[in-house]
Amino acid sequence: QVQLVESGGGLVQAGGSLRLSCAASGSIYSINVMGWYRQAPGKQRELVAVINSGGRSIADSVKGRFTISRDNANTLYLQMNSLNTEDTAVYYCNAVSRRPYWGQGTQVTVSS
Repeated sequence: QVQLVESGGGLVQAGGSLRLSCAASGSIYSINVMGWYRQAPGKQRELVAVINSGGRSIADSVKGRFTISRDNANTLYLQMNSLNTEDTAVYYCNAVSRRPYWGQGTQVTVSS
C-alpha cells in the first residue's frame, strides 16, 4: 500500500506561482512512476507531468511553466509558474507500483 498526501494548493492571481507537494509513505520502494494529474470542472482528468528513473515528461499545455521533481525523501513536487485561469483545477498526485494510487487532491484556483 502507498499513501499520498498533497499540499500547497490555493488561490493565486494570474501570472503567479504555486508549488504543490505530495508526500508518499508506505511501500514507497515499490513505486515505479509518480506524476501529477488535474481535473477541471466538467472536464476529464488529464496528465500534467510524470517522473521516473528514466526521466520526466510534461504536458504541452504547461511546458515551460511547470516543473516536476522528486526528492530523496519521496516527496513529489510540482512548481507552477505563470499560472493562468485555464490552470484552475483539482490537482492529484499519482504513484504507480503494482497498481495506481491517488492522493485526495488539492484545489488550485487562478483568478484573472
